[in-house]
Amino acid sequence: MSGVITASEPSWIAPFTGLSPRQFSKLITALRSEGADPVRKGRPWSLPLEDRMLLVAAYWRTNLTLRQLAPLFGVSKSAADRIIDHLGPALALQQRKRYRKDTVLIVDGTLVPTRDHTIAEQSKNYQYSTNHQVVIDADTRLVVAVGRPVAGNRNDCKAWELSGAKDAAGNTTVIADGGYRGTGLVIPHRREKGRTELPDWKEKHNASHRKVRARVEHVFARMKSWKILRDCRLKGDGVHHAMLGIARLHNLVLAG
Repeated sequence: MSGVITASEPSWIAPFTGLSPRQFSKLITALRSEGADPVRKGRPWSLPLEDRMLLVAAYWRTNLTLRQLAPLFGVSKSAADRIIDHLGPALALQQRKRYRKDTVLIVDGTLVPTRDHTIAEQSKNYQYSTNHQVVIDADTRLVVAVGRPVAGNRNDCKAWELSGAKDAAGNTTVIADGGYRGTGLVIPHRREKGRTELPDWKEKHNASHRKVRARVEHVFARMKSWKILRDCRLKGDGVHHAMLGIARLHNLVLAG
């Protein structure tokens, strides 16, 4: 059975990955060098690595069911499931471990509606969700770390520690919103008890803080264009792998 969608037709690449054919080719080369396409014992993959990569990206981008997506690539539902389970983790963002001395990071949490109730809890969006702490470089707007998902009813200051995002940032200066009180991060000034207004210098500092911190919201907006992050049906680590993979593709688009 032949499929409709294939990476050999460059016009399919950008809609599902956001990458140009040149960027897509560089990603495939990187995946091969990372060992994502080893020689298998037994039956080989029914699709080349390029098409398998495109299948995973199409699944994340459209959130179609595997029963709907598999025929478009000319494979069975079970084969599509195996491809996603194998290649999804291989696409994960390699989180940065070292930073320049003058680096400034921004962190915020985003909720992903997740159907696996063993890792999700009802949150402020009234859905079962997972909380994902995303850390970006304030200068380049590249994602440098994504914490492991925690239950959606955890507040951000707790999720910052539990997810591993705090350890990933190390001693680097990190900007956050007011939900991270008591964490030692750079957050907006608050009015002192008994005062109705902030001093002018604090108001100006808060305005500057909001302008810089908005960059992480712009990153969320781009990442949420991948529909898997609006209603994730993946179980276990699947939602984490999707977040890491989408972060890597986001970075490739920005890097050009």
